[in-house]
Formats: sequence, C-alpha cells, structure tokens
Amino acid sequence: MWRRVRLEAVIDHPPERVFPYLADPARWHEFAPAVAERIAIGDRTPTVGSRWAAVDRIGPFRIRFVDELAVLEIDERVVWHSSSPWNSRVEYRCLPEPRGTRILASYEGDVAGWLRLVALLPTIVLARILMRDFHGLRRRMAADQPADEPFGVRTSG
Repeated sequence: MWRRVRLEAVIDHPPERVFPYLADPARWHEFAPAVAERIAIGDRTPTVGSRWAAVDRIGPFRIRFVDELAVLEIDERVVWHSSSPWNSRVEYRCLPEPRGTRILASYEGDVAGWLRLVALLPTIVLARILMRDFHGLRRRMAADQPADEPFGVRTSG
C-alpha cells in the first residue's frame, strides 16, 4: 500500500547544527521515538551508499530492515531508502531562515506485510506520529544548547 506524507517543521537552530542529526542514523535514537537501533553495515561514516541495519518499534513489535543513504548534500538535503517492510524513501530538506531551520520532510513508500495496517491510518494521524521526531529533535537540540549562549552565537574561550 503506497502512501506519502509531507511535513514541515521549524527548529530554532541553524542548518549546520540541525542537519547532522538527520544525516546520521547513529543519532536518531536521541530524538525519534520509534528508533530502537541503527548499526552501520561497514564504515560508520554516513556517505552515499552506506547502509545501516535498522530496528524500529511499533507498539510492542520490532521491525527489522535496512536503511541506505541515497543523497547527501551537506547542511541542505538528505535522502534515505528503507528496505522491506517499509519500502520507503525519506527526504529531509533544510532551509535556513531567520528563526533557524525549516525542515521539509517527505515520507513515501509501499508498506508491506502487516505494516499495511499502519498505512491505513488517516494522513493526519500519520503526520502526528511522524511529527513526534521533530518535537524530539527540538528537545534534543535545546538540551545541547548552553543556557548562556543565544541561538546562533558561539563563544570561544
């Protein structure tokens, strides 16, 4: 069952701080509630063609698949392909703006097996579920931001 969901989120940090979270599967568990595990297959460095053994949690179930990095444009765009049962393509575009980074996210795929039940959810419900990743990313980045340093300003010393 093929589905597409598009989301938009604003994170109050510049693209050079936001993008590394979206481009590195080893960091996804820090902000994405469904991510149980990502283990590099081969070199851990995210480069086009790199692959990651993946496990997501959907309720009490653990879904195993492989993520592959398809496009990497540093601080601008990253595209991931996931194998069955997700059979999906996920794209994140990071656009700089005065408040920080606008992320345009596109999730599309042909979900297989019993996960087709997830694909039957109304788009608004799927969007709310997927938006939890961006809420988590905001929290994670806020925790990384020292209280005495305003957005976009780094002091040395």
